Amino acid sequence: MSDEWLTISAHKYNILSLANKDGYRAIILMPLETLKIIIDWTFKSLPDEILIGIDPNKNIKNPKKVEIQYMGCDFQNDLFAGQGYLLGKPHLVNRGDSFSVHHVPEEWNDGLFTKERGVRGSRFTHWLHTHPNAPAIPSMADADAAQWTEGCDMILGIKYSPKGILPWFEDVNGVRRQLNPMEIDKRINTKKKYIGIAKTGHMIHDLELISFHKRGFGVNIILTDDLGNPI
Repeated sequence: MSDEWLTISAHKYNILSLANKDGYRAIILMPLETLKIIIDWTFKSLPDEILIGIDPNKNIKNPKKVEIQYMGCDFQNDLFAGQGYLLGKPHLVNRGDSFSVHHVPEEWNDGLFTKERGVRGSRFTHWLHTHPNAPAIPSMADADAAQWTEGCDMILGIKYSPKGILPWFEDVNGVRRQLNPMEIDKRINTKKKYIGIAKTGHMIHDLELISFHKRGFGVNIILTDDLGNPI
């Protein structure tokens, strides 16, 4: 798939992030290049889930004008580690089914692993995992794992076919955030009814992206260029 659909999707996504800013207590800025890498790993791994660790890029702070632009009425500072900095380089930590993907392989642990640090006892500040053929809504297992996250947790949901043994679950309560260009650009052939075809042969019909804090509230994702300017 070309990159054009993702740029169009990011623009649409940011418009909704701005329109709904009062529903969030914090923002997190994700460079589009980081998201491209994550989506590429996701498509190559289907139908498996993947777990990705991300640290903040301490060299690039969120542009003040962007924070002001997306600052909702309940905005708070210092809610999580890495707040105020762009997301850095993603690291593919694990791949597997929903029961095993959250467990970090031994080689990724930093030598200080203890039971008190939970199933993700490693060094990353933020975590993102995928939901193959399921909406990007935290499950109870996701909420439990998030209790050990110093920064934010993120979920990328992927709707694809053929479904295999994983049917698409539609009746899930929570805020859904689509990452799909279909409705705003006539240059994309909507008759296909899919965004594109992954290298695994799966047809990608829809993507969703959300971020949340371990206390249960959503974190507003802004998709940016490498310097933190919204797409």
